[in-house]
Amino acid sequence: MKAFFHLLGAGRIAALICCGVLAVAALFLKFAVPGYSFSALVCLCLIGIILFYALFPLVGLKFPTFAKAVQTAVTVILAVGVLVIGITEGIIIHASFGNPEEPVDYVVVLGAKVNRDGPSVSLWDRICAAYTYLDEHPNVTAVLSGGQGTDEPITEAECMYRELVNLGIDPQRLWVEENATSTWENLNFSLDLIEEKTGERPQKLGVLSSEYHLYRASRFAKACGVEFVGIPARTSRLSQKINHFMREVAGVWHYILLGGNYD
Repeated sequence: MKAFFHLLGAGRIAALICCGVLAVAALFLKFAVPGYSFSALVCLCLIGIILFYALFPLVGLKFPTFAKAVQTAVTVILAVGVLVIGITEGIIIHASFGNPEEPVDYVVVLGAKVNRDGPSVSLWDRICAAYTYLDEHPNVTAVLSGGQGTDEPITEAECMYRELVNLGIDPQRLWVEENATSTWENLNFSLDLIEEKTGERPQKLGVLSSEYHLYRASRFAKACGVEFVGIPARTSRLSQKINHFMREVAGVWHYILLGGNYD
C-alpha cells in the first residue's frame, strides 16, 4: 500500500481527493437540487479532466511516445473547446443586456416552470420584469406564452396572467397563448395570435425572457422573420444564474448544430 501511494505521489492523491469532492457535489446537484443537472454534468467533466491529467502520465512510464501524443491531442482539443465555450458565453452575456429602450407595440413574455404552489423562481423573475416593463410602457400589449407540462397544475401563460392581473396590469393588455411547449412555438404561436387579433403580423417584436436566454431567443425571432427586441428578466438567484448561463452554451450549440424547435 505504501508503494502504491508512493507511486501516486502527493499531487495525484490531492487530485483524487478533489475528484471525490466533485463527485459528491455532482450527486448533490443532480438528486438534491432541482434544475441543476447541468452543473452536475460540469462537475463530472471536471472529474474526467483531472483524472486524465493525474493518472494518464502513469501510462507514459511504459509507453512514453504514445502517452505524449495522446496528452498533446487531448490538450489541443480541450484548448479549442475552452475557446469556443468562452466566445459563445461572451456572445450570450453581450445579448443578455437586451435593448428594452427600443419601442414596440407587442411583447411576448416567455413562460417557465409552474410549481404546485405557484410560479417557480424563474417564472417569478419574468413576471416581475413583465410588470415593470408594462407599467413603464402603458401602450404595449403583452402576449403571455406557455403551455402546460405534465407536472404543472395550470398553463404557464395562465399563471402569468393571474399574477400580472393581481399586480394591477389591465387584463385587456394581456393576451394568453397556452399551447407553446418550446421557444420556437412561443414565438410562432404568439405571432399567429397577434395576426389573428389585429389582422396583421408585426415586423418588430419584443421578447421578454431571462437574460441568459435572450441570444437564443433572438435566433428564433430571426428565423420567424421579425426584428427582435430583447427585454431581460434578471435572474434573482445567483446560483441559478451561474447554472443557466453555463447551460445556455449547450443550448446555443444544440440550436446551431441541430437547428429546429429546441427549447
